[in-house]
Amino acid sequence: MKNKQSTFLAWIYRMPLIKRWALMHCVKPENVAEHSHLVAVISHLLTVIKNKKFNGDLSPERAATLALYHECSESRHQDLNHNTKYHNPEITREFKRLEAMAEQECLETLPEEFRQDFEGLVVQSKVDPAYRSIIKAADVLSAYVKTLDELHFSNNEFAHVKENLDKKLAVLIKTMPEVNYFLETFSDSCLATLDKLSNIKT
Repeated sequence: MKNKQSTFLAWIYRMPLIKRWALMHCVKPENVAEHSHLVAVISHLLTVIKNKKFNGDLSPERAATLALYHECSESRHQDLNHNTKYHNPEITREFKRLEAMAEQECLETLPEEFRQDFEGLVVQSKVDPAYRSIIKAADVLSAYVKTLDELHFSNNEFAHVKENLDKKLAVLIKTMPEVNYFLETFSDSCLATLDKLSNIKT
């Protein structure tokens, strides 16, 4: 007997269609799939830094996997501008409710026997707080590197974004030394040209 078709992967495949920074001019457009990949890489790296340098005991592989799924709800309701999302508590509360509904809907597209395996990945309220902190920091760092890149190409649309992210990073650094280590070790080289990268000695 043929299995009933699940639409779970079909929704994931739509993530490249969801544009980030939709209300802003971007020199380099970015979609949610690209963003999720970068957040996964940064989450993995942050966790390795935390474990090696600051006595952490989290799984880098778990952090990366969680990050890959952290925006899956946006395949249903798209990416919303940060200022719109947090314009006032009522809008924020309603949007968070919609996010939670979309995550649950994504989970329920899976065959029932797999849902328990994916619930802690897809439904963000079910993610371990220690990993959620890492992914949130990686999300901010990904946006920060994106902002530096846009400013590097003289896109002043991102000037106010950097001001907001600087404040967020200052708060994160107080409790997450791995974030400061990441910035001091990796962020500057992300803006290097190909020729410069080829000549950088590690």
